[in-house]
Amino acid sequence: MFTLSICIPTFNRCNHLANCLNSIILNIGYNKNNVQICVSDNCSTDETESVVRHAQKKIDIVYRKNTKNLGVTRNFLNVINMADGKYVWLIGDDDLLMPNTFERLLEIIDQNNSVDFFYINSFHLTTEYVFEQHQPFDTKNLPLKMERFSEWRISGQMNFLELIDPKISFDFLGGIYLSVFNREKWIDNTHVLNNEAIYDEKIFSHFDNTFPHVKIFANAFSNSKAYFHAEPLSINLSGAREWAPMYPFIRSVRLIEALDEYHKNGLPYKTYWRCKNFALRNFIPDMVYTFVYKKESGYEYIKFFKLLFSNWLYPEFYWSFFRLAFRKFNNLFGGHNS
Repeated sequence: MFTLSICIPTFNRCNHLANCLNSIILNIGYNKNNVQICVSDNCSTDETESVVRHAQKKIDIVYRKNTKNLGVTRNFLNVINMADGKYVWLIGDDDLLMPNTFERLLEIIDQNNSVDFFYINSFHLTTEYVFEQHQPFDTKNLPLKMERFSEWRISGQMNFLELIDPKISFDFLGGIYLSVFNREKWIDNTHVLNNEAIYDEKIFSHFDNTFPHVKIFANAFSNSKAYFHAEPLSINLSGAREWAPMYPFIRSVRLIEALDEYHKNGLPYKTYWRCKNFALRNFIPDMVYTFVYKKESGYEYIKFFKLLFSNWLYPEFYWSFFRLAFRKFNNLFGGHNS
């Protein structure tokens, strides 16, 4: 059995996928027997299959092309079901791996063999920078300075629920691409997902088709040991997500629901309150945005009165209004000071 399976769901993003697979090819070296690569192609109509076939000349890739588009969530679940590794790392087709990632990650796993969940820091990089370089992108050409996803600098073991802290993960593990997890525990807990939700083709229409991994993580790993690795081993591209107009909705609605799920599975109330207060820091601006851009923002999935009733006790709920007012005031009058 492989120690690690890299799982990549993809759909019609062959240029991104070519760079992702190239970063794996540059990385894998002598680790081919310990690392498995899986790609689930969600019935792409571009050159995705050709990109994979070309990469298969250099590395082994388990490739499956769906006969029809399964939707984001089911393709995401499908690629994990293709894996054989003890641990799974699901990465985006636009993600890149840092040089020596496999060597370092396998060492971390070996040194922490009682751990079920590893949270691996990542760098941010713009899509524009990557595509300004020679293609496929070579990670030797990375800029000297990149922003970290998490500013927490202390690596080490902790209880899983201690990761639910904005100092470590400001999106409370919402971005799955930083998570390396025990595959068997994942599979044993996929039953918690609502089938109606994951078969709904409307993107982010339910919590379960927005953050299926959070629901599984909360149920599978709440009593597990975790490990946070502060030094980034991957690069996450900004500007490469087609669902970006729905980000305010995800941030101020779905992330709150994620915290509810952790709380149901043992997150202490004090931590839950602190994290929820943090999550509400953009609540009013985000709700205004979803109202203004109704057609593309996720507005139809919001139950406003329920949201107001459940959030009004938190200070950041009110401070978010003043931040919005200050920004509007500054936009109106700030330019006259020059």
